[in-house]
Amino acid sequence: MLNAPVILFDGVCNLCNTAVQFVIKNDPKNIFQFASLQSEPGQALLKKHQLPVQDFNSFILIENEKLFIKSTAALKVAKQLNGPVKLLYGFIIVPAFIRNAVYSIIAKNRYRWFGKNDSCMMPSPALQNRFLK
Repeated sequence: MLNAPVILFDGVCNLCNTAVQFVIKNDPKNIFQFASLQSEPGQALLKKHQLPVQDFNSFILIENEKLFIKSTAALKVAKQLNGPVKLLYGFIIVPAFIRNAVYSIIAKNRYRWFGKNDSCMMPSPALQNRFLK
């Protein structure tokens, strides 16, 4: 998909992989594409947007060449999904420093609370076209 919004996520994080699966399930129009932060396409996008290539503590949305991180990225994604999850976008009125403080606590503890895989998730053949190569 040309110019499709891209979600960059920590490919070894169980919470992040679950979030990606949730987005896929609630994105029937296939709006979003995905890349793990550890993958070649993910690393290239991090470099292109002058972001650290070792720090995997943020959910990142790249939409129309504009970069969104942390809670703002998550809320912008939620807004475009089907179902009640889009109501979460209402939290955008909460100042970003408050939203991101909560986000950072979860990000800091995500491996301890949700676990970690030894390697990145491999998309099924049916989903491979949604992941950047």
